Order: sequence, then structure tokens, then C-alpha cells
Amino acid sequence: MKQMILQEKYPIFILDVFKNETKYKSSTEIIEFFKEKINLHPVCKYIAEFDHFSHTQSINGEINPEIKDCKMVIFCFGNKLPNGKIPAVRPRSIGVTEYEDKFEISFLEAPALIANEVMEGWVKELKENL
Repeated sequence: MKQMILQEKYPIFILDVFKNETKYKSSTEIIEFFKEKINLHPVCKYIAEFDHFSHTQSINGEINPEIKDCKMVIFCFGNKLPNGKIPAVRPRSIGVTEYEDKFEISFLEAPALIANEVMEGWVKELKENL
């Protein structure tokens, strides 16, 4: 798993999962995997799934021709609401971008270390499920 700064301001985590490294055959299957993990977590709450690829196509937006699909699962780890500023950094999402030979899994760094550790564990598990 790599950490990087995207566009000089967004701290993100990224993992490339090659299709021969996982049992999952589509971005939809991976989103379902994440939904299961979210629903089993004692604090995390599933919110929605967003089909970024279809949305971008529907507005005649620009899509890299190498991208075959892109979906996001949206959820929240929030177990505290100490002030009105914290919602600015919630909810969380994990993006699944499908290419011919791999999936690129990405998420924005969360303010809570435990949330990052949980998401990183889920993402790494994709390679363990052969």
C-alpha cells in the first residue's frame, strides 16, 4: 500500500490489486466485499454506493480510456460529534477503479488513525482472498 499526496493537498492511500492476485473479478464484487466489512464493523455505518463511471459517462465527462469501471462505497466511522467542524471530514469512501489487468483501490486519509488502519486492513485483504 502506498501513501501519497494527490494534487499537492490530499493525503491518500492506494493499492493496486492485479486481477491474478485476488478472487474478485469486477469492481462490483469488490464493492460488495467492502459493504460486508462495513456492515460487520461495530461502529461503521454503510451509507451508499456511487457509480462514478456511469455518472461521468452520463454527463459526457472525460474518462481515461484505460478505465473500465469506477465505483465508490461511502460509509462513516463517526462515533463522536464534538463540534460542527468534524462533519467536514466525514464520511469516508473507498474508490475501486477497474482496469484491464488490475483494480486500483484508493481512499483519503481519515483524521482518526484507527479508521485508516481498518480501511487499510480491508484493502490489503483483497489480495489474501484467492
